[in-house]
Amino acid sequence: MNKIKFYDLEASTLQERVVSMGDFRGKTVIVVNTASKCGLTPQFEGLEMLYQKYKEKGLVILGFPCNQFANQEPGGAGDIAEFCQLNYGVTFPMFGKVDVNGEGAHPIFKYLKSELGGLFGSKIKWNFTKFVIDKSGRPVKRFSPMTKPEKMETFLTKIL
Repeated sequence: MNKIKFYDLEASTLQERVVSMGDFRGKTVIVVNTASKCGLTPQFEGLEMLYQKYKEKGLVILGFPCNQFANQEPGGAGDIAEFCQLNYGVTFPMFGKVDVNGEGAHPIFKYLKSELGGLFGSKIKWNFTKFVIDKSGRPVKRFSPMTKPEKMETFLTKIL
């Protein structure tokens, strides 16, 4: 049986456009579950800073809003897009709201959790869990929600 790879997966953007992860072949990708009403929401600023600083070197950040943690992402696609743009100037791709845990977890998160289990096994503990996928499409590191994006920079510069 062929094992699923990151590039085999796809997701819909906030604008409901289906994007293949294969479009990011050859790039270093950070996949992060986000929320607009979370104590960690200011991490959007650090993520955007990393994206602006390293996108020319092949960094892509993919944000996936999630409402599974304390109802911290209650809005619809338009609300989420407007919030991210107005408050944090987010220019990296944002996807439609997903579940990251449980039966209905999005396939991208099922895959990433199976490849990079965290302290709590494969379960995602909170918003802003960050997964790094290298240029060959291999998940290489998982950062906890508490890890500020700026603290990921040293690791990222080694693999970009």
